[in-house]
Amino acid sequence: MPWRGEADPYKIWISEIMLQQTQVQQATPYFQNFISLFPTVYDLAKADQQEVLKAWEGLGYYSRARNLHAASKMVVEDFDGQVPQTYDEIIKLKGVGPYTAAAVTSIAFNKPNAVVDGNVIRVLTRFYGIEDDTRSSKTRRIIQELADKLIDEEKPGDFNQALMELGSEICTPTKPGCSECPIQAGCVAAKTAKTEVIPYKSPAKKKPHYIIGVGVIERESDNKVLIALRPNDAMLGGLWEFPGGKKEENEAIQQTVQRELKEELGVEVNPYKELMNFKHTYSHFSITMHAWHCKLLSGEPKPKESQEVRWVTREELKEYPFPKANKVLTEKLVR
Repeated sequence: MPWRGEADPYKIWISEIMLQQTQVQQATPYFQNFISLFPTVYDLAKADQQEVLKAWEGLGYYSRARNLHAASKMVVEDFDGQVPQTYDEIIKLKGVGPYTAAAVTSIAFNKPNAVVDGNVIRVLTRFYGIEDDTRSSKTRRIIQELADKLIDEEKPGDFNQALMELGSEICTPTKPGCSECPIQAGCVAAKTAKTEVIPYKSPAKKKPHYIIGVGVIERESDNKVLIALRPNDAMLGGLWEFPGGKKEENEAIQQTVQRELKEELGVEVNPYKELMNFKHTYSHFSITMHAWHCKLLSGEPKPKESQEVRWVTREELKEYPFPKANKVLTEKLVR
């Protein structure tokens, strides 16, 4: 981890935000690039949101980037450019929850605040033999209370990182290395051969699947294509996309594209050729996206459901931040 041993609270904060919902190996190159672009909180605060989202492109959960950008402005304006040192102050920053607040204050400022992530949950439920559903807020509360009692007052940052690493490297979800574990002697799950059933997590709800139709309108006069900027308060807010939406029941996909572009842009189009179709999975649902080349028949595109619409060349598509699904389209169009 490039941030291991880091003393700069700003960099520790960035790393912790990136590690929310993201594996270390995926976050690492993004962290290095992000710090090179925005080496200080002042650089991040004065950056344009589009620059920040472009640096985050492909990492997912884009509200993290928007919140981080907004929080950097708070740090500059309300805290004189210094990342807050106390739990009660740092948790006021946009996008900072209990886990991040505890991680940053313990690692950067040596505050005895216990972190509880998936690795810590696994270690503590196995050690104490907790068989209750870890999706339950009551169970999470019990685990947090145990972690709070256990934390080392002198080296809380080291303790938190050690406990997370124990879960990551030894007390793994399957085939844990119990023989290598330094706390095996007191572990209830190891003694009772229950490491395969602890922790217990109730089954997740089945993810819905949607069929999506999007239109790629190319202007005949200059061969530029139309893109739209998603509202900041929507999912994938602040990113650009090709306009479109969900297919309705008993609707042909071309009809979906026509209807959606009429609703979103106020234009009539003819979807004359399918460009491509592919599947994509988000955290809570999945989609099959059908992208169609469209001829503009009538109307001037207006941002009825977006912040802005813009005509750009295919080469210029590289400069804009897109969600992963749309990125597949932009890369094909550029090629």
